[in-house]
Amino acid sequence: MPLTSLPNMLTLSRILAIPVVVATFYVSGDYARWFGCALFAAAGFTDWLDGHMARRWEQQSELGRFLDPIADKLLVSATLLMLTATGRLSDEAVLPALVILCREILVSGLREYLAGLSVGVPVSRLAKWKTTIQMIAIGFLIVGNAGPHALPVVWIGEMLLWLAALLTIVTGYDYLRASLSHLTRPSRPPPSARSLSREA
Repeated sequence: MPLTSLPNMLTLSRILAIPVVVATFYVSGDYARWFGCALFAAAGFTDWLDGHMARRWEQQSELGRFLDPIADKLLVSATLLMLTATGRLSDEAVLPALVILCREILVSGLREYLAGLSVGVPVSRLAKWKTTIQMIAIGFLIVGNAGPHALPVVWIGEMLLWLAALLTIVTGYDYLRASLSHLTRPSRPPPSARSLSREA
């Protein structure tokens, strides 16, 4: 499937949106926060849209499978780091953000290792819920104090971030448990080493 297919272009647009979202943190004023939230939400929506279109139009590709999780993790990680760096997260809310980032690194490492063994780990329904809640939480936190005064926007965002972190731990454990049988089995020597032992 070419890079210019619509699902792949949507995935790439999510990556290209990251520096713009980051840039809004350096612009003062409520409009910048709302624009950053809108752009983040649009980028998050493409996460669902590109997968949906790829399946419906039968345009799934190895490139898309490679880029899609990378785009998601870059978007979430960059935004969480900017929220922390600019003080929009309370000291307590930094902990669930750290849990989410550590889980993303763990799952990425597991997927890369298992891919080398030609083992796929499907995304569970709970993991999809985690991603949805996580995206909503970050959207609330981007808006922060620019939100309606009658609505505790920051509090809602941080509570949702804690919920996302809890689901992150559960789904991360599920991934680890599913991978454990492959991680603990005896390693086999590379083909060249096996052939040398037979010749000896």
